[in-house]
Formats: sequence, structure tokens, C-alpha cells
Amino acid sequence: MTTLVTGATGNIGRLVVERLTAAGEEVRALTRAPVNAAFSAGVRVVAGDLAAPATLGPALAGVDRMFLFPVAATAAEVAGLAAAAGVRRVVVLSSGAVTGGLDTDFHLPVEQAVEAAVPEWTHVRPGEFALNKVALWGPSIRAENVVRDPFPDAAWFPVHEADIADVACAALLEGGHAGAAYTLNGPELLSHREQVAAIGAAIGREIAHEQVTPEQAREIYRAMGGFAGEAADFLLGFEDYGGAETTPEEVAASDPAALGPQPTAEQVTGRPARTFAQWARDHAADFR
Repeated sequence: MTTLVTGATGNIGRLVVERLTAAGEEVRALTRAPVNAAFSAGVRVVAGDLAAPATLGPALAGVDRMFLFPVAATAAEVAGLAAAAGVRRVVVLSSGAVTGGLDTDFHLPVEQAVEAAVPEWTHVRPGEFALNKVALWGPSIRAENVVRDPFPDAAWFPVHEADIADVACAALLEGGHAGAAYTLNGPELLSHREQVAAIGAAIGREIAHEQVTPEQAREIYRAMGGFAGEAADFLLGFEDYGGAETTPEEVAASDPAALGPQPTAEQVTGRPARTFAQWARDHAADFR
């Protein structure tokens, strides 16, 4: 059995590659720049770009299973090529926003394309990545030991990226997951204040938490660039998942506690989901 991991150098893809390799599986790691990819011995790095499906032929040849990073614009063509190459099982990295009905034009079309093309599919739908806090808060914690945040009491269930990879690998390697869509969150509802405190505990120092306006936060994020800059309007409530204009007050007014406990990786792996405190310890070096 050969598994093609797309998005192999990404935050989830690289973990999927590591886990499959450790399990003794034959793995191909797809990347646009093979010369820059660094994987353990035994991983075959192949060139290809999901945004250019014509480049995927050699990578797909002889592949039985695939972990699919979402690219909506080409999803139907990629899924069709995979099916034609004999890929029978595809695990899609999707989003919890699909479960909530908020995503209709990015992750959902990828899911639908795969469902229409291959015999066995599983969708992995993580909610808020705990890892986002490295991009949003890491620079100011490292430089000034402070987090500037318009919503210190806003809360959610941040999920450890290792839990996402564990579920994806279970769906790739085990039977019984075909046709399932797994929504994944962390095991605890935590406010931003509590998350900052957990990071402080992990790095051994108290971190200041300074409240700013949403407009000030937007300027801070945009100046940072990268993920923070690109996602600033969505993260701060100036637009919804589909890009329509909203107001930050709507973010502040939401009450996730009313939702009750959320599904976690434990429903698939049988192991307790990793806590945010564990995530903070795992990423302590990113905040020092």
C-alpha cells in the first residue's frame, strides 16, 4: 500500500507523513519544492502542485490512499485524477466550519468532489487550531512578553494539531472510517486569558494581557503579515467565513459555553484529546 500525502510540508501534513512512516507504510510526500523538503529516510518526496492538476500524474501512479489538503478550485479535477489512477481511499483535511454550515465555498466543495469520485472517503474537520496562537501571539510574547487582544474573555476549544494528524492517520490506515466526517475540537473551553496563562506556565513566566480595540488589533495583525495579516478581518470579526461584512461585537457576544462539550479526537482514537496546556508545553520554544 502506498499513501500520497499532499500538503506534506504543512502543519498537519508533516505529522501525517511522520506517523505513516513510523507505522512502516510506504509514503510519498507531495510538495511544490522537493529541494526544500526534509523528511526521514524512506519517504519519497515527489513534485506536484494541487493548483496545477496536470503536474500530479507521476505522484499518483500506483497510489492506493491519499491525504488531501483542500484546494477548492481544482478539487474536482484532482479527485477525478486520483480515482482514475486507482486511489480508493481519500482522507480530506476539511474544517469544522462545514459542520456548522458556515463554509459552503472552500472546504465543502472539496468534500463533495471527493465523495463523487472515490469509493472510500473520510473528512477530518478540525475547529480552531491551537497552533494559530504561535502566529498571532508568538511575536509579541517573544519580543515584549505581552499579548494584545481585543477579546480576552472570548473562548473556544482549541485543538492540538497532533490530534488532527492522529485521526487522519487512523482513517487512512484502519477500516471502519469510510463515509465518516469527524469534527475535532480540544477537550476544554478556554478563554484567551486562560490560554495566555497556560502559555506563560509552559515558558515559566507571567505574560501581560493588554486589551486593545478590534481596529487596533487589525493593524497589529496586518503589520505582522503572514497568517495573521491574511486572516485579520476574519479572526477579529470584521468578516464572516465567506467574506461577508460583520462586526466584531458579534464575536464578543457569542457564548460557546451554551454549546456544551464538543467532539474530540477521542471518539476516533480512544485516547483523551490533548489539552491546551500540553500543547503549550509542546510549543514552549515557539514563545521564548
